[in-house]
Formats: sequence, C-alpha cells, structure tokens
Amino acid sequence: MDYFNYSRREANEVYVGATPMGGTNPIRIQSMTNTVTMDTEACVEQAKRIIDAGGEYVRLTTQGVREAENLKNINIGLRSQGYNTPLIADVHFNPKVAEVAALYAEGVRINPGNYVDAARTFKKLEYTDEEYAQEIQKIRDRFIPFLNICKENHTAIRIGVNHGSLSDRIMSRYGDTPEGMVESCMEFLRICVDEQFTDVVISIKASNTVVMVKTVRLLVEQMEKEGMAFPLHLGVTEAGDGEDGRIKSALGIGALLCDGLGDTIRVSLSEAPEAEIPVARKLVDYVLQRENHPYIPGAEAPEFNYTNPSRRKTTAVGNIGGEQVPVVISARLEDNMEVDEQFRPDYIYCGQHLPEARRNDIGYIVDANIWNGEKGTYPAFNYQQLVELHHCNAEIKFLFTPYMGLNEEATACLRLHPEVVIIAQSNHPNRLGEFRGIAHQLMNQGLTNPLVFFQFYQEDNTEDLQIKSATDMGALIFDGFCDGILLYNHGKAIADTKVDETAFGILQAGRARTSKTEYISCPGCGRTLYDLEATIARIKAATSHLKGLKIGIMGCIVNGPGEMADADYGYVGAGRGKISLYKKKECIEKNIPEEQAVEKLIELIKANGDYKEQ
Repeated sequence: MDYFNYSRREANEVYVGATPMGGTNPIRIQSMTNTVTMDTEACVEQAKRIIDAGGEYVRLTTQGVREAENLKNINIGLRSQGYNTPLIADVHFNPKVAEVAALYAEGVRINPGNYVDAARTFKKLEYTDEEYAQEIQKIRDRFIPFLNICKENHTAIRIGVNHGSLSDRIMSRYGDTPEGMVESCMEFLRICVDEQFTDVVISIKASNTVVMVKTVRLLVEQMEKEGMAFPLHLGVTEAGDGEDGRIKSALGIGALLCDGLGDTIRVSLSEAPEAEIPVARKLVDYVLQRENHPYIPGAEAPEFNYTNPSRRKTTAVGNIGGEQVPVVISARLEDNMEVDEQFRPDYIYCGQHLPEARRNDIGYIVDANIWNGEKGTYPAFNYQQLVELHHCNAEIKFLFTPYMGLNEEATACLRLHPEVVIIAQSNHPNRLGEFRGIAHQLMNQGLTNPLVFFQFYQEDNTEDLQIKSATDMGALIFDGFCDGILLYNHGKAIADTKVDETAFGILQAGRARTSKTEYISCPGCGRTLYDLEATIARIKAATSHLKGLKIGIMGCIVNGPGEMADADYGYVGAGRGKISLYKKKECIEKNIPEEQAVEKLIELIKANGDYKEQ
C-alpha cells in the first residue's frame, strides 16, 4: 500500500437489505440498541432515534430464539412507520439463534470464538493436528447450513471477532494474539469462499487500540494473500464515554480509515446509542477530506513493518526520544501559563515571549532569536535557520520543519547535530502522509533525531478538536514514530489546559503514556441488566484520581473477562441486578447485589493496595 497518499481500499460490494456497503458505496455508519429485544416498542423507538440521527444500520442483541423471532415484529414496526434501515442481529453462543435471526433480519453477526467452539475456560489446552482439523470440520458442518439459510433469504452476515472471545482452541495454538484473532476470522471466511457466499462483512475489534489496529492490518494482509477483498466494519470495543470514548475511538478507527481501510464503522460509547452517530459522522467526514489530495512523494524505509511496527530508533535528547514516553509540548503564545497539574506539559513553546516566572518541572522553548541561554530554556529554529542552529551551543535544540524542508542541507545538519529534536509541521490536506514522509526519510537517511508532531487546528468545539487530533495522531503512534506531540488550537474557544488534556488523552488511548485512570467500559446492549451509565459515573467519581489503573466496566459476561484482559479490576454484569468482580481475569466475588457492588469494588482495590485517598 501507499503509506503517503490516501485512497480507499477496493472492497467487494455486499448487499445488506437496501443499503449496500463496500465497492463504491459511502462509508456506512451504524449503532446498536441497548433495549431489551423482547420489548418491541422500546426497540422500535430507539432504532428510530438512531436512524433519525443518521444511522444506516441498526444492530440488536439476540441472545435466544425468542429474541431472534421478535426481530420480525421490530422489523414490521419500523417498516410500518416508513423506516427501511437494515437490522442486524447480534448472536453469541447459539448457532440455532443465528439461523432463526437470518429469517427476520437483513444481516446476522456471529462471533467465531463462540459459534461452535466450546465455552472458554482460558486454560492452555493441547490439540494435535488431527484434533485441530476435526474441530475445523465441526465448524464447517454447523456453519454451512446457516450459510444456506442466508442464501435463501438474501441475508448478509458479519463475522465479528472480539479480542475477548477467542476460543480455547485458537488460544492453544496462537495465544491471545492478533494472529489468533486473524486466524479465528479466516477459518470462517475460507468456508464462505468455498461455498461461494459473498455477502460477508468482517469486524475484528479490541478495546486495546494497539491490538485492534495491528489485527486489522494483519487481516487485510492475510486476505490479500488469499485473494479476498471482503469489506470491513471498524470499531474500538468498550471505548467508554465522554471525551475518553471519543478520543479512543477516533484514534483507533481513524488510524485505519486514514489508510483507506473500513467500509462501515461504529463508535461504541457508553452513552445513548443515538449519541454515537454524530461522532461517527464527524470522524468519517474528516477523513474523507483527504480524497484527491496533492500527491506526496514519499519513500518507504526498508526496515518499516506496517503489520508489526516497532518504535523508530532514536537517540534520547534530554527526556525526549530513546525508550522514554512521548512528551507533550504546549503552545502558549499569549502569556497564559496556567497548567492542570494532572496534565502538566513537559515543555511550553512561548514563541517570542519568555515568561519571567518559570517552573523547574517544565522546559520552556522560545524562538532562537530571543534565546539567551537561561536555565531550563531551549531555542527553536525553523528550517531556514540551519546556519544559526549549527552555531548555537544549546544542549537541546528544536527544529520546526515541513516535509519539503527536510532537504540535503537539512539532513546534513541533522547528522552533525544529534541534539536536535525535530518538530514536524504540515498544512497538507493529508498531513499524515507528509508526517509519515518525514519519519521514513529520517529512517532512510539513518538519522536518529527524536520526532515531535505539531498538530494545528482552529476549532471552536472541544469534541471536534478531540476527534480531529486523535484521527491525525493515530497512525503515527501505532507506526512507532511519535516521540512527542505539540497540539495547538488557535483562538480562545478552547482552554489551553483542555488542549493539553486532549494531548495526554491521545497518548493514553494509544497506550503510549499513562496520565490517568483508564476505563474499559462497554456501550451496553439488551444483555445489560443494570444501569450502565449511572454505574460508570459512580465508579469514575470514586476512582478517577487513581493514576495508572485500568478498570473494566462490562454489561455482561459475553466479552467481559476477555475484553478487559489487561484491566487491573473488572466490574461485570452477572444477571439481573447482580455483579461479579474481577482482579485481572480472576473472578474474586460473584453475584453481588448491584446496590453494593461499587463499594465492594473499592474495597477490592483497597485490599490490593491500589487505592489512595484523594
């Protein structure tokens, strides 16, 4: 693929009711109801709200045959009111349910990890090659009748792999890895190809954005090797709510969309389903602004591995680069030096005005022409000041340069000055392409200067800033190029401290730097039997000051223990009004009454020495 120039991947067209995807169709946006599927009126009314907000597919949980059969009534209810949007049945554990759902929905999502394979025990099991082949044959025997039903009823299917629901059989051979997720999907895709069933969409998701992006990249590579071009549904599972959910979703989904991958998306927020649609719309529209952009002449570095990237090798300059976490630089050009202590920037770029009152725990960057060598201050040069840079004796220097400024003279200068930190700039419609161009050129030249990305915006709305900046930074983080971020929003509509918080949020969403408690929370569905949004708010109120902890808040057991595999603690719905608590993957206490569960969670965190009073 072309890492520097945007174009959409050519995928097969798949018919989902009257709203096809893939091919030349627009990138479709969807959501999922969180109402009980047996409550026809509630499902119809919520589906209408999703559709009215711009949703093009509506998914409903169908945990049993009764729920699958009720899709008929929900479909009738919508069609009678003039809504023709396709319905997608979400099926786990029971192939019979999928077969019934295929009669009444335009699409059926199945999970390979639990469609035929036995329930997960997360134990290491050993399979001989013969036993493994026998299990694959079992899948064929059970899956092909379902495909035949779908053929007869013109029902599309979605093969939806979740990080938290790999079968023990896959785990035994591949472990809990992106490779295992890909193979879990490919087993079913190969059967579809053999049976000449083409109305197939694929999703392969994780709450960990690094795992999610790597897995989708691997999947596309594997499909290409086997001559497949099925369309992709993108989403970050259990992304959470509020700004964290928006940043995390934009980072993961946006990184893939910017590479032309993805034919439909869902932004999974722990909020009302219709609230997901405008966020998804903004994300897609922003990425599509790259279409038909001016060509970027980039040269891929031989050592770069798109499907298994490692962090670019750099020489540490102070606290920037090397093995250190990426830094945050805050631009303060109007003498506003207020900072939020939780999201304190490592450096402040002051331009032409060095403040008299300076902190010892923040570095101050000023334009080279006013730098006088004050302690804790560092000069910034532009790409036309290479001679001045060469003669400057500062221990750390910053060089602002666009892609086209990185010419032979500049690279020669950088070779002589390993103490220079590069701050990449771009006004290109596809700034990701130019930023990648800089990173690859540095690798091709054998230069190890740290690389910081200057992301410039003029937004009046915080959500817009979060979505756009996370989208622009995603691939750069996952490619291993990010040694720092300078996020600047021109104007006074958004506070500088909120811009800093967004920069730290982006790094945390990309698993590059931790600055606060992380919540892995699902959006809820008809399987969720407690008040998810209220519970999230209560847990956040009690734990948000615990920097560095990951807490999973899951509606049910379907993806719970697996999807929150790297969470420190888990809060999982176990039944109506009942909660189970986890430490890592281990269930510590089962079936706690909901009204006691948050307090029990805090007690568990305290008992393990991970709780500090505010």
